[in-house]
Parts: sequence; structure tokens; C-alpha cells
Amino acid sequence: MTRLRIALPPLAQLSAESLVHYAWLDRAGQVSRQGQASLGQLAQPRKSLAAECFLHPRDSLLSSLELPQLPPAKVAAAVACAAQALILGPVAQMQVVHSPRQSNGQVQVGWLPTAGLEQLQRVLAQVPISLRGLYPAPYALPVPPAGHLSVACVDGHLLLRQSLHQSALHPLGPQALAELVQAGAQLHQVDEHTPARWQGVVPAWGLHGHLKRASSGGWGRALGLSALAVVVWALGLNLYAARQVDEGQQLKARMIAQVKQAFPHLPVILNPLQQARQQLAAGQGATADPGQRFSSLLQLAGNHLPFMVGSVQALAFDQGRLHLELLPDSRSPAAPGEWQAALTEAGFAATRDEHGWTLGPLDNTGGADE
Repeated sequence: MTRLRIALPPLAQLSAESLVHYAWLDRAGQVSRQGQASLGQLAQPRKSLAAECFLHPRDSLLSSLELPQLPPAKVAAAVACAAQALILGPVAQMQVVHSPRQSNGQVQVGWLPTAGLEQLQRVLAQVPISLRGLYPAPYALPVPPAGHLSVACVDGHLLLRQSLHQSALHPLGPQALAELVQAGAQLHQVDEHTPARWQGVVPAWGLHGHLKRASSGGWGRALGLSALAVVVWALGLNLYAARQVDEGQQLKARMIAQVKQAFPHLPVILNPLQQARQQLAAGQGATADPGQRFSSLLQLAGNHLPFMVGSVQALAFDQGRLHLELLPDSRSPAAPGEWQAALTEAGFAATRDEHGWTLGPLDNTGGADE
């Protein structure tokens, strides 16, 4: 079956009278005829005509992304998210397509304003010509051998094709070509007026699938892309949060090990930073300032032993411990409570005898008595 290929002018200037370069390919993929004509002239001799169209270099917007191994649905989501950083303008006003992920992790991405696609759709409907495929300009070039590049200068742009899916475009064509030649790149140069200009094998993806849905895509597609972007963002946020939680747990485990090594007398470490500070303060108070130790123990008693408020008959401070004698009719808690855990976390303990309570560091007192 013969095929018609058309090189389009910039879509903003496209009309039924626009002159285009074209070529007819035979069943073997060889050019049987090429020339220049208007779209209307190409369609006149036939009732129905289908064509593979190649965008002008100005409209051929391409980039390459490196993605990790992902399921196909996740590749599409990652491309949709990354496109927001690549595209100048609202993503909802663009049609974005991409290639499958290659073995080296590369994914080719192409995009085009929806307004340009709608203009192409209107003009083709007037002629009429049906669209078999719509591709960026470099995909008309032949697929080169591995390690080589197919290149051609078209309207001052340099078209480059690396493989079936990978291609690129440089706006400073002659300068970019000279730099490649100077660098010793393996180039297969194609003149834009030779048959080889048309003989490239096109990829399975392109902008034509989106063009067919352009009239009905509207809000549904925009909302779908927005929802997809939210899903990708939420997935990334959850992964980041999980990583932070794991790092926080590892940090806390190292701190607990360090505090345990520095203060082996502590039976349990719940808050390593606070307990280390308490132990340092307790050591400094015991050797330098008994008054400060007394004040600290008094404050601990007021904060963590609220059941003693109004029940203390006398108190004494001896060898770094605070003794509180209670009134005969005072009540003490019948069961352990949160106050004991709070004291342990601070590095202290309270013991009870027949006269009252003694509050001191964990290494000086055994633990809380009921």
C-alpha cells in the first residue's frame, strides 16, 4: 500500500492553500514521487486521502526524561507531572505524548498547543485529508545504526534522530552541525530535498491520537490530567514522609545508644535528649551547687507529684535527695500513674516510706514504691 507523507508549515500559518512538501512511498517504503503542492491540490484527484504529517521544526517541541523502572501507568503519570516543568504555559492547553521507557531509562516527550492541533483539524476537514499520523519533524529521517545520528538542516533548524523513539532538534542548525562534526560524532547527513528525507520509520506513538479526541477532550481531559498530577504528588509526598520517619527512628536509636553508654545507670530511656540534659544538670548540681539541686528537686516534686500539694508537713534535703514528710491524714496514689513515667524519663525516682516520700536521681534511689 502506498503512503503519502507531508511536511507541514507552521500551524499558525496553515490553510487549505498552503504549499507543502510531500512524498509518496511505495510498499517497500521507497520514495516513488515527491514535490510541492497545496493541500487542496493534493486532495483533488481523490475522494479520500490519508496522510502521515510531520510538524514544522518550530512546532516540534521535544525533550527527553530519565525515569526509574515503573509500570506503564506510572510512566504516564510521571511524564504528566514532569511536563509541568518543561512546558511554558498551562498544561491543560497542551497535548502531551511520550514514548515507552527505553532500557537506558530514557523517555521521549513531545507536546503541542491544543490551538495548533485544532487549526490543523479544521484545515484537514476543509480539504479533506484524513490523518494517519502526526509526528515531530525529526521522525521523517531514517533510523540510524546504533551509535550514529541522522541529521538534516531544515529552515535553519538541525533535526537529529538517534533511534526509533529518540530524537532532538536544535534551533541553531548550522552552528550545532559544525559542533557535532568537530566533536567527531558519527553522522548520517540527509539533504532535505533527497528521497532519504522521507524514509524514516515512524514510532508507534505520536500526536495524532490526541488530535482525534481534541473536540471532545475538553474539561474531561484537563480534569483527568489534574487528578493524575495530584496522585503523583501524593505518592511522592508519602514516599518522602516514609523516608523521613525512617531516618528519624534511626537517629533516635543512635541517641538512645549514646545516652545509655554515657549514663548506664538509667534503667529506661524514653526521651534521650531530655534525659541527657537532666543527668548533666543533676551531676553539675551535685558537685557545684547544692542549692540548685534542691531547687530542681523541689520543682520536680511540684510538677510531677501533684497529689502532695497541701499535704507536706516538713521537707529536708540531704546528700542530693529531697525528703518530704506528709501530714498523717494525707493520701498517696494507690497505683502507678503517669507521674512515675515522667519522673523516670527525667532521670529521677520517688520512693515512699512510713513518713513520706524521697525524691532523687535514679542511681541514688531504687524506684517508686507503691
